[in-house]
Amino acid sequence: MIRRLYHTSLYNILDISTSACENGPMSHEIHPRSISVLSLGHFCNDVYQGIVPALLPFLVIHKGFSYEAVAGLVFAFNLSSAIVQPLFGHLSDRKPMAWLLPAGVFTAGVGVACTGIAPNYPAIFALLLLSGIGVAAFHPEGSRYANYVSGGKRASGMSLFTVGGNLGFALGPVLATVLLSRFGMMGTLPMIATGLFATVLLAVEVPKMAHFRVVYAKRAAASGSSQHDAWWPFARLSAFLTVRAFATFGLLTFLPLYEMKVHGLAPGPAGMMLSVLLAGSAAGTLASGWLADRFGRRAVLTTAMGIVVVLLPMFIVATNMLLASALAVLIGASLFGSMTAAVVLGQEYLPNRIGAASGMTLGLSISLGGLGVPVLGILADAHGLPTVMIAIVGLVVLAGLLTTSLPSPRAAQRRYRATREHSRGALSPSGEASH
Repeated sequence: MIRRLYHTSLYNILDISTSACENGPMSHEIHPRSISVLSLGHFCNDVYQGIVPALLPFLVIHKGFSYEAVAGLVFAFNLSSAIVQPLFGHLSDRKPMAWLLPAGVFTAGVGVACTGIAPNYPAIFALLLLSGIGVAAFHPEGSRYANYVSGGKRASGMSLFTVGGNLGFALGPVLATVLLSRFGMMGTLPMIATGLFATVLLAVEVPKMAHFRVVYAKRAAASGSSQHDAWWPFARLSAFLTVRAFATFGLLTFLPLYEMKVHGLAPGPAGMMLSVLLAGSAAGTLASGWLADRFGRRAVLTTAMGIVVVLLPMFIVATNMLLASALAVLIGASLFGSMTAAVVLGQEYLPNRIGAASGMTLGLSISLGGLGVPVLGILADAHGLPTVMIAIVGLVVLAGLLTTSLPSPRAAQRRYRATREHSRGALSPSGEASH
C-alpha cells in the first residue's frame, strides 16, 4: 500500500520535476524544504532506536529478564539492520527505492508498539527484529537524498539530516520512560503515533524530490568525472565505525543499568541520564557538519574521538549528578558528532556507490557494533557493570586510534591513480621486458 501510494504521487509530478531540473542547474545551497522533511522523517524513524535501550530496565523489572537476555534484544534489533541496510543500499544504487522511506518508518513503529503486548521473550525478540528492519530500510535512501538536496554543502546538509535522527534518538528514552512509567508495558502502544505521522508525510513529500536525483545523475555524467571508489580507505573507515558502534551501543545499553546498580538511581532518572547524553548529540551533530566543511572530515573525526577518550573515564566515576550531566552532554556531542563526518567521508570514498556507502556506514558497520552488545552482557553478568564500562573506554581508545589512519578523499584518489599507473607500467611491453 505504501509503495503504491508513493509511486502514484511520483507519477503525478515526475514530468514537472524533470522539466524543472532541465531548466536550471542544481543549486550549491541546501534545499530547505527537502532537508527539513528528510530530517523530520529521520527524527520519527530514530525515535524507535532510542526507545529500545530505554525499554531494557522495564523489561528487567516487569519480565524478570537477565542482563544477557535484554542485551540479546539489542542483538535482535541490530542483527536485522546489519543484514538489511547494506542490501538495500546496494539495490538502490541500481534502481531508485525511495518508497522504502515511508515503509521503513511504518515497520519500525509497528514492531516497537507491539512489544508491550507480546506474550513472551521470543515474541519480543521477533518484534524488535522486525522493527530493526524498518529502521534499517530508511537510512540508505534517506542519507542518499540528504546528499542530493544539499548541493555543495554535503557535510552541513548531512548534519541537518543526522540531527533529526539524533533528536529522535534522544526523545525516544524520554517517551519510553514517561509512557512506561505511567501505563506499564501497555505504554508501548501509543508509540506508533510518530511512525504513522512520518509514513504519511514521507509518502507525500519524497516523490517531490525526484528531480534532485535526476539532476545529480546529469551533472555527474556531464562533468566526465574520473573519480574512483577507494575501497581500502573505506574498509578502514568501516572498521572505525564498527569499533565506535561497539562502544556507543554498549554505553547506550548499559548506562541506565549502571546508574541504577552503581549510583543507586531509580529506573526513571536512570533513563533520563541516557536522554541527557543523547541531547548533547544534537549540538554536536550540527556543529560537526559546519566544522567538517571548513576543516575536513578527518580532523573532525580525530578531535571528536579524542574528547570522548578524555571525558568518558571522568563520567564513569562522577557521583555528582550535575557534573555527570555536564559530562554526558559533552560526550554525546563528541561521540555522535563524529558520525556526520564519517557518513560524508564514506560517500566521498565511494562516489559511484552512494547507496552502498550509506548502507555500510549507517548499517553494517554500526549494526555489527550492536551485535557485540551480548558479549558485553555476558561480561556484565560475570564481572559486573563497572567492568563493562572500563571495556567501553578501551573501545573508544581503539576507535580514536583508527581515525588517524584515514586519508582525505583527495589523497585516496591520488593514491588510487598512482597505484593504477604503476600497475599499467608493470604490464606494458617495457615493463614485461624488465622482468
